[in-house]
Amino acid sequence: MKRREFLAASTAAALAIVASPQAPAADVPAAKQFIDLRIYHFASVEKQQAYEKFLAEVAIPAYNRLGIQPVGVLKLLAKDNTKKPKLEADSTDLYVILPHKSAESLATMETRLAADEVFQKAGASILVTPQKEPAYTRYESTLLLGFDQCPTVQQVAKADTRILQLRIYESHSSEKALKKIHMFNEGGEIGIFKRHGMNPVFFGQALAGAMLPNLTYMLSFDDEKAQGAAWGQFGPDPDWQKISKSDFYKDTVSNITNLILRPAAGSQI
Repeated sequence: MKRREFLAASTAAALAIVASPQAPAADVPAAKQFIDLRIYHFASVEKQQAYEKFLAEVAIPAYNRLGIQPVGVLKLLAKDNTKKPKLEADSTDLYVILPHKSAESLATMETRLAADEVFQKAGASILVTPQKEPAYTRYESTLLLGFDQCPTVQQVAKADTRILQLRIYESHSSEKALKKIHMFNEGGEIGIFKRHGMNPVFFGQALAGAMLPNLTYMLSFDDEKAQGAAWGQFGPDPDWQKISKSDFYKDTVSNITNLILRPAAGSQI
């Protein structure tokens, strides 16, 4: 495939989001979701626990009323992350996944929540806090667009012992990032994952956020044993060996972030 042809094919779906403000949300392929991946930072464990309770009892039902589902709320624990990065203690962050069916849903979420009287009343203790005692210190947000072969967020594993693996693949150029996305879609890497029980929750191209350009994806497993077995089968898979050695996909990833997360109270993922 020629460079010009590859870039044209790979960016066709993304062009819709830079259309004029008058362009309808339908310009984005209907099957693909916009995924808002948030990381909330808290000043203490107590603040984290209070916000986790708020999400489970108030926010997630409100998100669902707006058509935002499934909502993920995840924790990062030291016992699961003993390599790179190695955590010395449990993180006080919360990872929140908000899937949107359209750009309009994404852009109007906060306004619609502000008009939701049930949400405002039930969540008042978190939503209305003094400046010196905020519910959270700040949150980071990465906006992702679902892949062709995994266009929406999925609720896969449901066991209480389930773990979620979040991986961020950074690339040294936008062209290489698009080639890595091509590797997952047309190259068949997502299909290889599924074949070995590596259950996709989402795959997303980062449109805005930190560490650009990158793609971010999440896999779900029933437990650590299932995760280890799946990766063990993936490595020697002949189809993976073939595409991983292809010159077309050479040097597409310059850095990988690998995190193991567990569902918090109320998480739908």
